[in-house]
Amino acid sequence: MSEVLSFGPAFVDEVPDELLDGVLYVSIEHASMIHLCACGCGSEVVLPLTPEDWRLTCDGENVSVSPSVGNWSLPCRSHYFIRAGEVVWAGDWSEERILDGRNADLARKAVRYGDGVDAGREDADHATALGGHAEHDRRSGFVGWFRDLVARLRGG
Repeated sequence: MSEVLSFGPAFVDEVPDELLDGVLYVSIEHASMIHLCACGCGSEVVLPLTPEDWRLTCDGENVSVSPSVGNWSLPCRSHYFIRAGEVVWAGDWSEERILDGRNADLARKAVRYGDGVDAGREDADHATALGGHAEHDRRSGFVGWFRDLVARLRGG
């Protein structure tokens, strides 16, 4: 596989069985996006569309995604932006910076969903104790729900 240089949007109701390189599948109904990693490793990358996660802008032809896509849990650790459909590569992050980003993400979500900042700090402390590699464990409710959703959409 080779590195993807750009993404074109495909607005879908259901995730296709086989994802294509260079296609950003967007489900407005399920408030999510999915694509194959831009590095070419073949990993599926799921991005939730929420005010605390990722945002999608579309000019009618091209899409942009913000903030950047940091695939820190994947072996490739790719990090990139999608701007006007083009992949713009970004640098690697240290484990400390990744943990700081995850902790900030937890705090934003705790405030948004009514758990308060203290709950976000508690989750962040828990993540720190686990070495910062527990993102999927901490969000297993959402991640589990989303994986079930993807499986249902794929007919599995």
